[in-house]
Amino acid sequence: MELAGKKVLVVGAGLSGIAVSRFLVGKGAAAVLTDSKNLTGQEAALEQLTTAGVKLALGGYPKVKRGSFDLVVMSPGVPLTADPARDSIINGIPITGELELAYHFSRAPIVAITGTNGKTTTTNLTGAIFQAAGKNTLVGGNIGLPLVTEIERYNQKGVVVAEVSSFQLETTRAFKPKVAMVLNVTPDHLDRHGNMGNYIAAKTRIFANQEPDDATVLNYDDPPTAILAGKSRGRIVFFSRHAELEAGVYVKEGNIVANLDGKPENICGVHELGIPGAHNLENALAAVAAAKMMGIAGDAIAGALRKFKGVAHRLEFVTEINGVRYINDSKGTNPASSIRALEAYEQPIVLIAGGKNKGNDFTEFAEKIMERVRVLVVLGQCAGQIADAAKAGGFNSIIYAGDFKEAVFLAHKAARTGDVVLLSPACASWDMFNNYEERGELFKKIVLGF
Repeated sequence: MELAGKKVLVVGAGLSGIAVSRFLVGKGAAAVLTDSKNLTGQEAALEQLTTAGVKLALGGYPKVKRGSFDLVVMSPGVPLTADPARDSIINGIPITGELELAYHFSRAPIVAITGTNGKTTTTNLTGAIFQAAGKNTLVGGNIGLPLVTEIERYNQKGVVVAEVSSFQLETTRAFKPKVAMVLNVTPDHLDRHGNMGNYIAAKTRIFANQEPDDATVLNYDDPPTAILAGKSRGRIVFFSRHAELEAGVYVKEGNIVANLDGKPENICGVHELGIPGAHNLENALAAVAAAKMMGIAGDAIAGALRKFKGVAHRLEFVTEINGVRYINDSKGTNPASSIRALEAYEQPIVLIAGGKNKGNDFTEFAEKIMERVRVLVVLGQCAGQIADAAKAGGFNSIIYAGDFKEAVFLAHKAARTGDVVLLSPACASWDMFNNYEERGELFKKIVLGF
């Protein structure tokens, strides 16, 4: 991809947009970074960008017309219905994204991981396995580190492990990872994609350009994911927590088994995993499949599986107070994710849930609340929706909170010795916070102040 001398509009001044703007200027392009907001309070960062040669167009988008730009780079957080994208399409100006841009400058093989839930944990775990095997490993993408900031530092002897979202995949064209992984597909982001068909179509772009010498890792136990095998030209590698597969990665007699070449290999015992929960066993199986397809030895994989203790904001143990355990699962931003969190604990749960709904239904979530939750604390824009779903199932131990701090205090007050206080909102954080990380950090701060 030749960028020198090109006029490029970067839409969205978040982490991705800022990283892309710097990257483009470094390649000799004339970059204009635009955002619908003025970004008040970020003057120092904006001054650094202008010093680097990036032009700014903030507080509204510039008009995109034929000849005004050679390329438009859309940040993942900006939908393709935004004016710059629509105008680009009308005027025949190519649209791309940071993920696609990074791919064109990558020399290292890429292991790309998507799915509705488990992406961050699986990405970090897969990266830890490659690092344990001595590989020069870049872990980034939707996980928080834009790939363009580091991608050129890695060569064919290294590996890039990237979490990729449906938003990022929407703007890919040539993107072709060596290993593409789809962990699961459940309703999410329907407020942006419109329906499940569009959402799944975005996810399948992760393997759209693969060839037979590439690998597509799929969850055999999740029917909407398993059926995607018929759409990939790559080698299909299934993983399963329930079935003993003829070929793939599965559980047998309490052990994780990799059988990809007709020779079953015991990797380690399920009980040896450093992360709790059945869903994390699935994440581990997927990571093993990717590692084996990249030629990593079983002992290196086993060592990493034993040492890996999870990621922040995903079933993160905060502290124990008077026999009550406090767990931060702020990354539970949809019902399916929070259902998995509830399934990870046998103890009675005081659940904090609510926030901004992304077009999801809470019926199944309410059913799991009936099974596992002793007290439900609800807050945020969709507090009423969650409470109504729980009541419809006959659950009435519900406390309403006016704000996040009150919700944590009410949960603390309701908890008894032996309980788990679990923050797993089943919703996005955007009605009260900038992101789930900010929400999780405040939860930890409040709890550690008790």
